[in-house]
Amino acid sequence: MTIMSHVSNTASMKADADWWRGAVIYQIYPRSFQDSNGDGVGDLKGITERLPHVASLGVDAIWISPFFTSPMKDFGYDVSDYCDVDPMFGSLADFDALVARAHQLGLRVMIDLVLSHTSDQHPWFAESRADKSNAKSDWYVWADPKPDGNPPNNWLSIFGGPAWQWDGRRQQYYLHNFLASQPDLNFHCADVQKALLDVAQFWLERGVNGFRLDTINFYVHDARLRNNPPLAPEARNSTIAPQVNPYNHQEHLYDKNQPENLAFLRKLRAVMDPYGAAAVGEVGDAQRGLEILGEYTAGDDLMQMCYAFEFLANDRPTAQEVADVLNKVDAVARDGWACWAFSNHDVQRHATRWHLGSEGLKMMITLMMCLRGSACIYQGEELGLPEADVAYEDLQDPYGIEFWPEFKGRDGCRTPMVWERSNDSGGFSQGQPWLPVSPEHLNAAVAAQEDDAGSILHHYRRAIALRQGNVALQKGDHSAPTANGSVLSFTRTHGSETLFCAFNLGDEPAQITLPEGAWKSIALELNGAVVMDGTATLEGWQPLIAVQA
Repeated sequence: MTIMSHVSNTASMKADADWWRGAVIYQIYPRSFQDSNGDGVGDLKGITERLPHVASLGVDAIWISPFFTSPMKDFGYDVSDYCDVDPMFGSLADFDALVARAHQLGLRVMIDLVLSHTSDQHPWFAESRADKSNAKSDWYVWADPKPDGNPPNNWLSIFGGPAWQWDGRRQQYYLHNFLASQPDLNFHCADVQKALLDVAQFWLERGVNGFRLDTINFYVHDARLRNNPPLAPEARNSTIAPQVNPYNHQEHLYDKNQPENLAFLRKLRAVMDPYGAAAVGEVGDAQRGLEILGEYTAGDDLMQMCYAFEFLANDRPTAQEVADVLNKVDAVARDGWACWAFSNHDVQRHATRWHLGSEGLKMMITLMMCLRGSACIYQGEELGLPEADVAYEDLQDPYGIEFWPEFKGRDGCRTPMVWERSNDSGGFSQGQPWLPVSPEHLNAAVAAQEDDAGSILHHYRRAIALRQGNVALQKGDHSAPTANGSVLSFTRTHGSETLFCAFNLGDEPAQITLPEGAWKSIALELNGAVVMDGTATLEGWQPLIAVQA
């Protein structure tokens, strides 16, 4: 790839404010990407060292999960200083070097901002909890107990149990939607909003090109603290520990998804726009995820992208289910923009979750590259890594420790990246990795797949190149997706370019008839089927991409 100068490349990146539309974003979990100093934990220098691999995939941007100063109770999603790097990961100078190298390689940098809550070790919280009259007394969500001493309402924590923690100093409860050590910020306080907007500007000034916004719909709570109603058992469709977590027993009307959230997002967008930055929000809501996606990405003054959890679900989607999701997005988010993901750091890897073999994994990434929207790829996904089996004594994730053995937590998708087969840590570290490397991952290491032209790694490169080479796949409209048996199909159109896309999501061959007109098959290097006289036979797990001749 041609290496441009840092200055000129940064300037061109800033000039293209629409870069995010159709972008392919590669998620890096910094603890597990590359350890540069032998302490067993990945770091920023390690990421910088491995950026050429990421650039070789042809992606547009990286998203780096949190690296801020933190006590690491939730592995960086509990921030104690928003404007510094945890020594575990390096320094601000290391971060600046990472950004410079990424830009040199043509990669934009997005960082994971956790704005809904902080660590209980953040100085803001230390001041807020001291008494009821200090300058930050209302920076967090404090509430008096009920007359009998119970919490103020029935809200629950995602990590199990009440979402309220008693604090003896203030003689009040504070809200925590996650761990008790992660108190929620009070977005009804104007000073809180200003402080967080200043955080965003701090990182934009350091050269970041955008943000992944953790739990974007959790920012604002109902100021009246009304109780959530119960959720019918048949509606409990959460993707994480649905059967064992009582959080899934409520309809979350009041602890998140509040209309006041939109006003804050508009302020954040106003801070981002002068920098040409973009954001993708994580919508954590099992029932209304797509509707919220539509609300938060509508128009040009909110967030550019959001992703919901439809394709992070436990069951492998059928052709009809994919069509239903895409058509629902058209109905509820026509003016918005989705960002699709099959795996991330919070769910079981989709190779295991969906019981996919090599051909299934190859076709699913081809499908993702043809969907209207942007796309997130999680590190190791390009190697086809299955979920690692982490023994209880090796668990680090508080979620897994709490709900073991019915739910084993998120460590199985967070084990270190495998770069080579020469040692037990797969080239990740010269020390003892913070999580054990799965032995079955070693044979799928980057170095092993580089030597195999038919590997999943090379297929990912070819699939991403297909998107990058066809503007209709990046930014185009699509026809209403339809399902016929196991085959999903739709067209993508941008200007004079029209592509027909079909995917057999089953094991048995299927014959299809293309829309009227002359069509020529492309993407044969992706095992694409061939059009013959307006028809085609798709083998199991085979795509068809054709251009209108």
